[in-house]
Amino acid sequence: MRRIMKRATIFLYLFAATLASASTTPAQDSSPSPAPTLNVPTEAVNVVDPAAATRSWLASVPADKRAKSDAYFEGGYWLILWDFLLSAAISIFLLQSRISARLRDFAERITRFKALQVVLYAIPFILITAVLSFPLAAYEGFFREHQYGMATQTFLPWFSEQLIALVITLIGLSIFLVILYAIFRRAPNSWVLWGTAVVVAFSIFGAFIYPVFIAPLFNTYKPISDPSIRDPILAMARANEIPVAQVYEFDASRQTKRISANVAGFFGTTRVALNDNLLKRCTLPEIRQVMGHEMGHYVLNHSMKLIMFSAITFFIGLLITRSAFDKAVQRWGSNWGVRGIADPAGLPLLALIFGAYFFLLTPINNSGTRTIEREADAFGVNTSREPDGFAAVSLKLGEYRKLDPGKWEEIIFFDHPSGRARIRMAMDWKAAHLPAGNTPANPLPAP
Repeated sequence: MRRIMKRATIFLYLFAATLASASTTPAQDSSPSPAPTLNVPTEAVNVVDPAAATRSWLASVPADKRAKSDAYFEGGYWLILWDFLLSAAISIFLLQSRISARLRDFAERITRFKALQVVLYAIPFILITAVLSFPLAAYEGFFREHQYGMATQTFLPWFSEQLIALVITLIGLSIFLVILYAIFRRAPNSWVLWGTAVVVAFSIFGAFIYPVFIAPLFNTYKPISDPSIRDPILAMARANEIPVAQVYEFDASRQTKRISANVAGFFGTTRVALNDNLLKRCTLPEIRQVMGHEMGHYVLNHSMKLIMFSAITFFIGLLITRSAFDKAVQRWGSNWGVRGIADPAGLPLLALIFGAYFFLLTPINNSGTRTIEREADAFGVNTSREPDGFAAVSLKLGEYRKLDPGKWEEIIFFDHPSGRARIRMAMDWKAAHLPAGNTPANPLPAP
């Protein structure tokens, strides 16, 4: 469940039409390299004290690597603030300069059809926003990733994919805004309810088309032929009634050193996929745990739960917006050239209000997502039965996520459980000594 052109598509985020981000460079050999070894600390071999075992796993990471990952993740705290401040500044600039009103006037001169006016407003609006957002987007998505050794591609391939993402945004967001402004015009008293319904519909549609039509634009997917990798994953999928017959690998090493995987799709588009970094860098127990986690998202219907959670937050946000928008237009509308909620020139004001709302909602959104991820962790370890693989891969994820944060730091800023929390879950599971699948069962009494 991933993003395209984070800064240039800020309004796609604000209206929950989220896409995933990726990029391409010349192809590399993506065949699995010789399997690495899973090294388990002595204190974690036979777990008696899960807390001590957790500390031993964390202590296995060199201090310099811990410091680097901490600095990378903590820098992201400031980026949350800078992202909001930049988007707010762009919105205020477009309103105060009356550029937004001029774009609306231009669209009205070209055509009298309202839907086409929205499109003619949206295209230059998105392009202006993309240009103004680009310096921070380039720092955050390219230069900073290289600074911390996470990215693998050069600037031109990265930039070319931002252009592809921008084209997708122009199409998707324009369609969304045409529908949204039609609702503003035709349902002036109930647009909050209908607007929420549109957000939900677009979110479901995005989840439906992403694995088949969007993801292949940024990565090459191919079936995994190695039975030692493919067959254990398919066995877990069959055991959990996930309707797939193949496992796919995608070439993320072109773009990043991060490991990732996903089980995504609806109604026949379901796809199990893992990136080549996961294949190259992780042992089979780690791979099984990661795929068990991703299957947990699918089996536990986390996509729909997150969509419903988004619907609630958007409904509340639209209620707040209705009041705040009207008050702002009454006070400053004449200066901005904004007539009302159904006027496309007011889109920067909508974005400003929603941006502030979601910025303040960051801890709540992160806590909701973190709860979902913890459920998938529990499902994954119970499905894969690989607690050591769980702990080991948590350390690899700790290369770009702080492993051992403070309590409130994790609550506010983490949208996934910390490495410490994940390893402790794995060691608690291991200490419970759950019987393996080949343990003989007691026969049922005869009827």
